[in-house]
Amino acid sequence: MAGRTNKSWIWLGLVLGGLVLAVLDVCCGAVWIGPSEIIHSDSAVVDRVFFYLRLPKMLTAVLAGCALSVSGVMMQTLFRNPLAGPYILGVSSGAGLGVAIVTILGAQMAWHWLSFTTAGAAIIGSVAVMLLMLAVARRVRDNVSLLIVGMMFGSIAGALVNVLQNISNPDALKMFIVWTLGSLSNVGWSQLGWMALSVAAGLIIVVGLIKPLNGLMLGENYARALGVRIEQVRVWIVIATGLLAGGVTAFCGPIAFVGVAVPHIARGIMQTSNHRIIVPASLLIGANLLLLCDLLCSWSVYPLPISTVSALVGAPVIIRIVLNNK
Repeated sequence: MAGRTNKSWIWLGLVLGGLVLAVLDVCCGAVWIGPSEIIHSDSAVVDRVFFYLRLPKMLTAVLAGCALSVSGVMMQTLFRNPLAGPYILGVSSGAGLGVAIVTILGAQMAWHWLSFTTAGAAIIGSVAVMLLMLAVARRVRDNVSLLIVGMMFGSIAGALVNVLQNISNPDALKMFIVWTLGSLSNVGWSQLGWMALSVAAGLIIVVGLIKPLNGLMLGENYARALGVRIEQVRVWIVIATGLLAGGVTAFCGPIAFVGVAVPHIARGIMQTSNHRIIVPASLLIGANLLLLCDLLCSWSVYPLPISTVSALVGAPVIIRIVLNNK
């Protein structure tokens, strides 16, 4: 009974903490705008800053934190690797290759007819890699082979990006590097709708995978004995990861360490590996963590990329996990 009461306080703390961080996130920026000023403001400037800049950025942080965290949970369970993350299957590299083709190669060859945005190019790149991984997932029988192939796809995409960087002009190269640093500020209401749709579709699939994920924790042989269809589950995990991690990367760029660190934080706080608890806990912790990172970006003297701050927050968590596990 005491344990259940403690868990109730943890859930309440995560929800209330997320609400507090969300309010602070829309209030903080170059100029502080208090909640009362937002509610009772007669200034068109304040309304515009809140509605068109800070509110979409806050909602983007929540969606990205939820999506990357749950993707990390699935990858760590599928590969039984504590350092697996949402980008291990090469989705981020595919998105980066798409953006590189548009920003670097398009500018180099003066393709004025090319009207793709960076988000559209990233979506095409991530979907292409996801389709390749789906084809591989149907052919290979073990998760290690799937992991190796995903890493190879990522390496090939990374090598092609390096080739494009070598032939690019400085302006195009700068545009691409800025995208690789990640940003929550470039997502407007129209992009946020598409991002939310991708994340929602991925989360719906994850809900249906909770029972098979619990089975996979016991190993593939035990999971098969429990009636889990490994090949089918693997395909759905790849689809869900592509929708979640690919959707976030397309609109925000790569965001480091959130998907790797949050599942460990959730397991440590909840003291369980049951996905019925870990998945919703990771959703809340991931949203809180990325809101906190965005707050740190807002409070810094110089503007910092979100991926830099998330790495500074997430990397110590990974180091502590490794040291605790000896």
